[in-house]
Amino acid sequence: MKTQLKKADGLEPRPMVINLGPSHPSMHNTLRVIAELDGEIIRKADLEIGYLHCGFEKIAESKTYHQFIAFTDRMGYTSALCNNIGYVLAVEKLLGIDVPERCKWIRVILAELARLSDHVMSIGLMAMDIGAFTVMLYGFIERELIYDVFEASTGGRMTMSYPRIGGLVKDVPKDFGERVLKFADRVDPFCSEVEELLENNRIWNERTRGVGVIPREEAVNWGITGPLLRAFGVNYDIRKVNPYLTYDQIDFEVPLRPEGDVFARYKVKMAEMRQSARILRQAVEKMPKSGPINIDDHGIILPPKDGMKGSIESLIHHFKLIIDGIKIPAGESYFCTETPNGELGFYIVSDGGRHPVRMRVRPPTFYNLQPFPRMVEGGFISDSIAVMASLNIAAGELDR
Repeated sequence: MKTQLKKADGLEPRPMVINLGPSHPSMHNTLRVIAELDGEIIRKADLEIGYLHCGFEKIAESKTYHQFIAFTDRMGYTSALCNNIGYVLAVEKLLGIDVPERCKWIRVILAELARLSDHVMSIGLMAMDIGAFTVMLYGFIERELIYDVFEASTGGRMTMSYPRIGGLVKDVPKDFGERVLKFADRVDPFCSEVEELLENNRIWNERTRGVGVIPREEAVNWGITGPLLRAFGVNYDIRKVNPYLTYDQIDFEVPLRPEGDVFARYKVKMAEMRQSARILRQAVEKMPKSGPINIDDHGIILPPKDGMKGSIESLIHHFKLIIDGIKIPAGESYFCTETPNGELGFYIVSDGGRHPVRMRVRPPTFYNLQPFPRMVEGGFISDSIAVMASLNIAAGELDR
């Protein structure tokens, strides 16, 4: 929808320029949109990012490979474990190591739980930004139940730093599988209840259907990935295209929608939550009930802490790994995983030292945000709020 500025009483018409954010609640205090308006219509929009001033990639150059795990938590704080896992897989590729089978399955389960926690909050906050506050409250209930599983397994709720290069900090509790299955059974009823609340609401449908659409080819060219790209009908999911961990042993579908609008993004995420529950049930069943979770190389991963009291070798390994860190062979590698928002990739360059020479992160929401101006041009101011909410931007990933 476009309108023309009209000349009135000899006055030259001028567009009005306003700021949406960073203090606007829908911009979550981290984004700024400079919008040029023709009445209620957005003629042009520009983005300003970087209000967190984190600089993760530069920080990596001064940290050991293990120390940087904690920083990956903060990049995508609603799905921290996915970032942890993606990073350690990239380093493990550079080292040329393969973790034990039980560790792989645990990582898959935690990654899918993190996907669920991210999607639950994405839908909840999206609904809140558009005006459906109840859904957000329902989403917080489910997220806290997921965090209960995280806390029992990792000791943390929102930022865990649980994976390690070569394994995990510790094994999961004995009732881990039972807890996971109990939550998996809640997913479908939750999704059905949210769909009933939203899709029978005329306001929700009018605010989301046909809003924020760009051509499918343009979406691909912008580098969009994840649920946003699949909402344009593009069947691209790294878990299927380039399986990692044990995803090639799991039967699941990749939900698609053809419309490419805000409503399609919401529906893809709802369908993905049901698929994640399906993955969780298979993973719990196939996960070895016992066995090692770490590789047998204490030059890479810490030996059991109890051994320090009776073994000088164990004490030396602890000292060396904590003080010096591991030394990665010279070389470079790129590894990507399918996180809740799309392709998360880590490109690491090593010169054989204790920390990377360079690290480049390919964060999904950095690319997913790029076409936002194109999505809102010609639409109403209120449409920009719905579009931004549907992109589910993690501000920690945007800093450059």
